[in-house]
Amino acid sequence: MLGFTSCSKDEDTGKENPTPTPVGPQALNLENYKNGSGVMMQTFYWDVEPRGEWWNILSGKVEGWADAGIDRLWLPVVSKGQSGGYSMGYDPSDYFDFGNFNQHGTTKTRFGSRTELESLITKAHANNLQVIADIVLNHNSGGGQEFNPYRNKQTYTEFNEQNGNASGLFNRSYEDFHPNSTHESDAGDLFFAEQDLCHDQERVQKWLWKDANSVAKYYKNVMKFDGWRFDYVKGFAPWVLKDWMASVGGFAVGEFWDGYGPALEQFVKDSGIDAFDFACFYKMDEAFDRNKDLTYLNRDMLRKSMPDNAVTFVANHDTEKDSNQDNNISYANKMKAYAYILTHDGYPTMFYSDYENATFQKELKQLMLLHNTLATGSLEILHIDKDEYIMKRSGNSTNPGLILYINIANTKQRREIPTSWNGKQIMDYSTKSSYSPTVGANGSVSIEAPANSYSVWSIME
Repeated sequence: MLGFTSCSKDEDTGKENPTPTPVGPQALNLENYKNGSGVMMQTFYWDVEPRGEWWNILSGKVEGWADAGIDRLWLPVVSKGQSGGYSMGYDPSDYFDFGNFNQHGTTKTRFGSRTELESLITKAHANNLQVIADIVLNHNSGGGQEFNPYRNKQTYTEFNEQNGNASGLFNRSYEDFHPNSTHESDAGDLFFAEQDLCHDQERVQKWLWKDANSVAKYYKNVMKFDGWRFDYVKGFAPWVLKDWMASVGGFAVGEFWDGYGPALEQFVKDSGIDAFDFACFYKMDEAFDRNKDLTYLNRDMLRKSMPDNAVTFVANHDTEKDSNQDNNISYANKMKAYAYILTHDGYPTMFYSDYENATFQKELKQLMLLHNTLATGSLEILHIDKDEYIMKRSGNSTNPGLILYINIANTKQRREIPTSWNGKQIMDYSTKSSYSPTVGANGSVSIEAPANSYSVWSIME
């Protein structure tokens, strides 16, 4: 009985419970630091497969992309091209055939039917994603032959219900192409010269953007597109884009393929729309591949001069086409390039084939999360040399910002840097490094980046 009594009293000894072991700083809950940014997804690569099913495939990915931080979907050209079911859309024939007219050997486009396209757009909107149409305004393809008095020969410039324009909307003849009674030619590179649309013709303007049933207004009001990616904008004058945007508005970015930053700046000023930052693309190519010299990351780019108008990218359907070696960031260096665009200013684009690559996806999701949370505030380069690049985003009163460290040396590197995180413990939010130092009282701290890799640093809480 004594033993029993003693045992039962052990449950209430009158002693206080031991003090819990203090928990050290933890990683930030990044969901609490959303900065209002997003990432555009280019939803295609060249010659997507299987033909006729692409809209359905994309519909199955919309929710996952939205959860990962995508805010816009850039679709391939949605209208019927001369190559029919094989066309990627850059040989436009009928701007109003979305896979609902039997012409050029098919009813569906390479990507699917009009019904499937509309279903994709509806699902994207239900997940708070804007949908961007790829628009080809420079040239047409797939019309019938007619005698062209301005060229004194037969040209494929007759577009009607029997010749490449089954919708019967925006029928065209040689008067709508260059040369004609109004205009001799566009300035500059005359790609596809005999079927080069003349935007100085009033009826062309009406059909493309002015009239109620124009391409621009039909795509916006009937198909419910939210914006535009304009193909090959060097092929016509920037005022065309200004007029289009004045008519329908929305997000817009132009493919002004030029690696010279000031030329991109001038296009943005003249057209009033954003531009893909080819200067940034080529400087990353030089930094990571061609010259293996990170000082190129601090050279001329649209992102540096006009960040609010720069749409950055690592790859697209053209740079990845046919194992392109001259305009391509190598597989081995892509993640460093994505780390660069997803921590810097500018509006980044994710390429479908990169994101859907199982080797890359987890890492890209984390970088997109960092872009949409901690990548905010003014930008300052803390250190740059051939092998190392360290950049700080300042954050703001409620956001600590981040520090990116890229290292292309073959060994791990450490460098002491100044911060505003006095006394805070920090960590690598890219999870490349397990090192977790405490910042000194003066804001100085040593950070590291693994060999031929990167790290992204911020405070813990």
